[in-house]
Amino acid sequence: MTDFPLTEHIPSLRRYARALTGDAWTADDLVQDTLERACSKWRLWTAGSDLRAWLFTLMHNIFANQVRSAVRQTAAGTAVNVDDVEHELVAPESASSQSLDLQRCLMRLPEDQRAVLLLVSLEDLTYEEVAKIIGIPMGTVMSRLSRARTRLRELMEGPAAAGTVRAIHPESPAPLRRLK
Repeated sequence: MTDFPLTEHIPSLRRYARALTGDAWTADDLVQDTLERACSKWRLWTAGSDLRAWLFTLMHNIFANQVRSAVRQTAAGTAVNVDDVEHELVAPESASSQSLDLQRCLMRLPEDQRAVLLLVSLEDLTYEEVAKIIGIPMGTVMSRLSRARTRLRELMEGPAAAGTVRAIHPESPAPLRRLK
């Protein structure tokens, strides 16, 4: 196992896990789970292939399994919905409110869109690499990325920005809203 340099990929794994989960402790656990799986399954990695892509694939699969497990727990009534207790959560005042807003907005994106956005923009992976990691067609990667960027822009601008656009350009149509 001498040609299996995991340690050089830990910073990018941590960065992606942190952005994916939105929580430092959960991200560290995800990285640890990924590294444990990589060490136990290292024989499945093909020497000479892209180790970074293989590690991201492992991480993506572990995270997807954790999300599915959380959904099952919610269905069983053992988890708390953050939206139900949102009024009890108070954000700390800080100078990095823009980064906190970005983090909150990223976490409001659907998991599949957030994963693609983070892999392309944060980890600077190509569409082909992302498609291989997540196991979807490249066209789906591009579609999810486009939807993620649009939704993130909407979330970051908020309702105030939509009103500003209408005040400057009153002829512009009212923004579309999703109806349930």
